[in-house]
Amino acid sequence: MADLFADELPPGTAPRETSLHAPLADRLRPSSLDEVVGQAHLTGPEGAIGRMVAAGKLGSMILWGPPGTGKTSIARLLAEAVGLRFVALSAVFSGVADLKKVFAEAKVAVKAGQRTLLFVDEIHRFNRSQQDGFLPYVEDGTITLVGATTENPSFELNAALLSRCQVLILHRLDSEALKQLLERAEELEGKPLPLTPETKDALVASADGDGRFLLNQAETLFDVGLQEPLDPAGLASFLQRRVAVYDKDREGHYNLISALHKSIRGSDPQASLYYLARMLVAGEEPLFLLRRLIRAAVEDIGMADPNALVQCIAAKDAYDFLGSPEGELAIVQACLYLATAPKSNAGYKAQGAAWRSAMETGSLMPPKNILNAPTKLMKQVGYGSGYEYDHNAEEGFSGADFWPEEMDPQQYYVPTGRGFEAKVAERLAYWEEMRREKQSKDSDKGS
Repeated sequence: MADLFADELPPGTAPRETSLHAPLADRLRPSSLDEVVGQAHLTGPEGAIGRMVAAGKLGSMILWGPPGTGKTSIARLLAEAVGLRFVALSAVFSGVADLKKVFAEAKVAVKAGQRTLLFVDEIHRFNRSQQDGFLPYVEDGTITLVGATTENPSFELNAALLSRCQVLILHRLDSEALKQLLERAEELEGKPLPLTPETKDALVASADGDGRFLLNQAETLFDVGLQEPLDPAGLASFLQRRVAVYDKDREGHYNLISALHKSIRGSDPQASLYYLARMLVAGEEPLFLLRRLIRAAVEDIGMADPNALVQCIAAKDAYDFLGSPEGELAIVQACLYLATAPKSNAGYKAQGAAWRSAMETGSLMPPKNILNAPTKLMKQVGYGSGYEYDHNAEEGFSGADFWPEEMDPQQYYVPTGRGFEAKVAERLAYWEEMRREKQSKDSDKGS
């Protein structure tokens, strides 16, 4: 089965010969590391790959980056550059039997003085036990492993495998790198793309950093034989824009929700709206976003504007009532409200401090004066004795001590001077002054 998916080259040969009928992206694969675009931080003389090639010694590595950034091309060129036998597998199509066959062949090759570079595309697709299977062969030098993944290796790969590989991060291709690819495509085809200059910029932007997607779009434009160059509007109707890469259970999901929350916390409504739009356009569940907005309302705004929580709950109800796409405007309104509201995490910090006290103090009894006394016996032992009903006190404030006798009064909640919380701070200060006056009077009576 491995023969269906393995691609083997002897050392010192060109990485690939392509047919004239092969896709444009395949025909434009770089023939040397110098031709790889957008990854000079790795392939250049000072980059990790450039240094390894210069030394003629290659270590196992994981190439982590978005689709269409050159991971497969780099792996092929590495094998050629250091004279290794190249074998490629796809974790999507391969299983344990395929791996065993590759490892057995690599052992035979080692005895013949030939080392193997095993390239595994989508390596994160292998389960934990399959990943463990690489370890002995990486450790004893039977193979040099080059894995490619679009997912965060920290989450998707075994710690044991990661400890034996260097993780190299490939960048999303910028507009300059993508334009270089289009220039090479025009040179190979011997004709310019049928686009105006501004339309070519629009084509580059539509690729969203994916070189393979860009070249596939360019190939379509070359093949249709357009008589007149397209303007941006014509291009938009002729080609589809690349769908944003977004997996709801992967790193992109967590990166964007983090960016949304931090933009709200940082009081930037424009950036907040951008990240909200990114997630909704990519198909994120609106209720997931609403849950995060509610969390931001209580964690980052709190009592500085208590209406923030009300706005979020109202947005959730409005979305439930209207559905998409009309209900998404309610989510937008809640997002903008949060981003423009005064900020305070005083409640969030107060919760943490109170929870710590609760765990540290165990089961201390409240003072007897505020205990419930539903039975005669409880009244006889003092439950509820001396309780001061606050509504009967001057200004509705008794100033009583509500803390357990074995515990000093604590201060968990410290309001800021922002928004509504500034008024709360004034009120607490006023009550504290009244409490001190009452304690002073009680002390005078006692003496």
